[in-house]
Amino acid sequence: MSFTLAIVGRPNVGKSTLFNRLVGKRLALVDDQPGVTRDLREGAARLGDLKFTIIDTAGLEMATDESLQGRMRMLTERAVEMADACLFVVDARSGVLPADEIFADILRKKNAHVILAANKAEGKAGEAGLMEAYSLGLGEPLGLSAEHGEGMADLAYVLRPLIDLAEKESVDHTPEVDVDLTDEDEELGDDEVVEYIPPSASKPLQIAVVGRPNAGKSTLINKILGEERLLTGPEAGITRDAISVMTEWSGTHMRIFDTAGMRKKAKVQEKLEKLSVSDGLRAVKFAEVVVVLLDVDIPFEQQDLRIADLAEREGRAVVLAVNKWDMEGDKQDKLKSLKEQFTRLLPQLKGAPLITVSALTGRGLERLHDAILEAHQVWNTRVTTSALNRWLVGMLEQHPPPAPQGKRIKLRYMTQVKARPPGFVVMASHPDLLPASYSRYLVNGLREDFDMPGTPIRLFMRSQSEANPFKGRKKPGRSKLRKHIEGRKD
Repeated sequence: MSFTLAIVGRPNVGKSTLFNRLVGKRLALVDDQPGVTRDLREGAARLGDLKFTIIDTAGLEMATDESLQGRMRMLTERAVEMADACLFVVDARSGVLPADEIFADILRKKNAHVILAANKAEGKAGEAGLMEAYSLGLGEPLGLSAEHGEGMADLAYVLRPLIDLAEKESVDHTPEVDVDLTDEDEELGDDEVVEYIPPSASKPLQIAVVGRPNAGKSTLINKILGEERLLTGPEAGITRDAISVMTEWSGTHMRIFDTAGMRKKAKVQEKLEKLSVSDGLRAVKFAEVVVVLLDVDIPFEQQDLRIADLAEREGRAVVLAVNKWDMEGDKQDKLKSLKEQFTRLLPQLKGAPLITVSALTGRGLERLHDAILEAHQVWNTRVTTSALNRWLVGMLEQHPPPAPQGKRIKLRYMTQVKARPPGFVVMASHPDLLPASYSRYLVNGLREDFDMPGTPIRLFMRSQSEANPFKGRKKPGRSKLRKHIEGRKD
């Protein structure tokens, strides 16, 4: 998809609604209040048989200074310059405003192909605004309704020659990225060994960067990308959407999700912030490795612990990164204190990497890159059945399982049933009576003996009788058995 289309316009004209319509998913946050979108969000759009990349931008504001609105406008103008064509959206119900006329002049200078669209043009209420749009001097306006899908055929008709021209001029064809996070794992045989497959352009490594507001998530990702791709600033809570960007970081193909800062649930009152947090949680579920970014001044607050625990419960590989390390004075004592707190407060992530970084200067990024790759490799760990059962015998000899209520529990067989994260099943007698402490003993042993630090490990106890198809069937009596034998003789 070499053709790129940027959607621009004043705040609250329906750009994000149109973006969601074209990508076929509710990716961008939509709300009645203006200025919801702040960052650039890219998506794979499809309109009939046309395929192209679409960029949702922040609403064009009059500000040109270093304020938040001014930085949003600069980011939008940069997207307009990068795009092959620009879809300038006005509100047909509000009519053409002075700001629309100013932005129309700007777009003429910054992009050769500007398509004018009057959104919310359905019904009689939008007719006057549609006619008024001719005054902008950008050609015939398209009457659209992003909410109801009207006018999409007209948009496809205008885009087709532009897309055909871009495809003819394009030399490099970037392969489409098909991300499949489904994992159909099979039980490993005695001698079968599955090698780790590193990320590639066709299947990049999925990373979500999460943390509290103002921890420096967007600044960190910008430093990794080597450009100011995401909106940053001293204000807390700038990021609202979970923005994903593709990059090649030190030779590793990655898709990195920048998420909104997550505050305590009691403090999240506004509808928009609730949508932002839920969007970030969705990014965690789709990620393979979650980087929990902490602030060196206030690390391991309750919300940080909740975020890390959420990633573990979702079964994701976790890397903890402590940001703003360049501002720390006594680094040795601070690092010792951080490791002690990590071990005490997050025992479920025992062995997970703890990396100190500076998103502002880029210090520690290579160590963070290596830690992410290592965590991903551990997350994909596979252990053969024969090795697991030899290990289980040794664990049983060292500490036999207890006998609650006088019932002896036998652990007979063990196998790995999945990876990403590693999941194991132990066939046992009376699995319901096995205490959780013994399961933790086995999980800790797996983590230590098979070198799986930090990754979530799932251990399931199953009864062998569950696989017996004759379990619960009534045995035939002697008379019925005698008749059956005599009948066979006759």
